[in-house]
Amino acid sequence: MDWWQRRPLGRTGIMVSRLGLGSSYGVAGKDVERAVERGVNYLYWGSRRRDDFGAAITRVARRDRDRICVVVQSYSRSALALGPSLEMALRRLRLDHADVLLLGWWNQPPPRRIVERALELQAAGRARSLMISCHHRPTFAALIADPAIGSIMVRYNAAHRGAEGEVFPHLTAARSAPGVVAYTATRWGALLDRDIVPAAEPVPRASDCYRFALTRPEVDVVIAGPRNGAELDEAMAALDRGPLSSDELAWMHRVGDGVKAMSATQAARSRNSGALWERVVGTAQKLGTRLGL
Repeated sequence: MDWWQRRPLGRTGIMVSRLGLGSSYGVAGKDVERAVERGVNYLYWGSRRRDDFGAAITRVARRDRDRICVVVQSYSRSALALGPSLEMALRRLRLDHADVLLLGWWNQPPPRRIVERALELQAAGRARSLMISCHHRPTFAALIADPAIGSIMVRYNAAHRGAEGEVFPHLTAARSAPGVVAYTATRWGALLDRDIVPAAEPVPRASDCYRFALTRPEVDVVIAGPRNGAELDEAMAALDRGPLSSDELAWMHRVGDGVKAMSATQAARSRNSGALWERVVGTAQKLGTRLGL
């Protein structure tokens, strides 16, 4: 299996690389262009829109617009503001259209007026397809069933595997399934942290985390957020290394379970510490009131 080969992004039909690059973390524009030369074409103009990343998109598009798939995200909760939100991004990138208009962070299906406005922008040629990101897995059944939605963006990593039971089966059942883009593959770096990964297990490389997501046949693209050229090279190494073996999958499951358990323990400690502090402060306030302080 050659993961450098592009594949259709679900019902959008857009051909995409298996690895996508996000604009938020600081990778230099020259490295973005280097990745495009190697075959990475999914460029996510996301929450933090760094100028150098955007300039790289502009330069590549000027040479060969069809070479890249540009994803523009909007968090707009107003149908009236959705168009200006998209147009502002397109002007900044000096593009006449986005390949994907991403409606960001809808934990319930968006109001129909939002979807209808997005479809109007698509019909006007300002975006080729629609995507929705969601953090609430039960909502994905309705999103997958909506033929207007060409692709979905879902959290999936070795520590958060709930999509395997709550999202991916709906794709199999759908007559025409949307594309799937996975994010937070490293669980915000926790799966790479020796202090969090179980002591008995080797610490994964970042490319192992991307390979974990891509080994699922339902996942079309996994998003990487490299900060520099070295991290970009490690992300692209996932495409060179290919699918995880059964032994590697079992290892990543153990690592993920350990990281999730550790995180839950840390969260409980944080809650307990906060509750204890609230009791201390409350007691001090009562004592101060009695003493007239």
